[in-house]
Amino acid sequence: MKKILSGSVLLVLGLTLSACGSNQSDSSETSLEETTENSASKVMTDKLGNEVEIPDNPEKVLASYLEDYLVALDVIPVAQWSVYDGESIQEYLQDELVGVPLIPHDLPYESVLEYEPDLMIVRDAIEPDMYDQYAQITPTYVLNSSPTEWRETLTEIGEVLGKEEKAKSVLDSYEKKAEEKASELAKVADGESAAAIWMVNNSLFVVHPKRSSGAVLYEDLGLAVPEVVSELSSDADWAAISLEELAKMDVDHLFFVNSDGPNAEMFEDRLWQNIPAVQNEQVYEFGPETSWLYYGPIASEQVMDDVVESITNSVQ
Repeated sequence: MKKILSGSVLLVLGLTLSACGSNQSDSSETSLEETTENSASKVMTDKLGNEVEIPDNPEKVLASYLEDYLVALDVIPVAQWSVYDGESIQEYLQDELVGVPLIPHDLPYESVLEYEPDLMIVRDAIEPDMYDQYAQITPTYVLNSSPTEWRETLTEIGEVLGKEEKAKSVLDSYEKKAEEKASELAKVADGESAAAIWMVNNSLFVVHPKRSSGAVLYEDLGLAVPEVVSELSSDADWAAISLEELAKMDVDHLFFVNSDGPNAEMFEDRLWQNIPAVQNEQVYEFGPETSWLYYGPIASEQVMDDVVESITNSVQ
């Protein structure tokens, strides 16, 4: 009997220990799975050839001068681009970026360190030694896409942030709206030309036909390119143009970004007053706080709205 009882006790004890060991093993496996899931990341190769480990769902993203793309993807950055201690910021995004602190445009090491980002996304104009400093603070990804191709940039940032579907949705929505607006515009300005001019410090610049707001005017909305603009040799987003050249421009609609204010001397010049678009009251003025000088889905959509609304109202 003693032997039977002892054997039973040992059997029960063995089964209990076995169950405990199994539970501990299951618990360890579950814990390992949770840890792996919580620390999920992916590796992407950036423009500099660096293999960057991108964290999953970063909460503190720093992408200075790329805020347009972040906002479009429903991501609020940890800090936003600024120049001259906040004298210049991207005003057209401030409804979405209200309360977001500023960071200097040249991204000083100390400022980046202060915000402790989980991920930093930058353009390719970055010195190797600065990249090394940033990479010590946080994973730093240099974009492969061209600064002048906002669609490619949006797609790439969407991939970096794991928001591919959102990026595609934004693009699809934009293309659909562009098609609708181009059709709407054709009803009132079919075959007519337009140009965007920027005045700053009493100097004039005309937008490149394939860059920034120029791409919206000509490629998205189908307005005609004036001969003077098509002949520009400059590859800059905005090319210098003299008042004399502007006066010779045969253009139906002139979108004028004025950074000099209402009392600019140029408005009193006879050459300015003799421009056909000026005489026909088809000059549409915007301030530097608008989106005309920027890239991104939000900037482009706002420009598109400005163009269609301005021309439509002018012919009514």
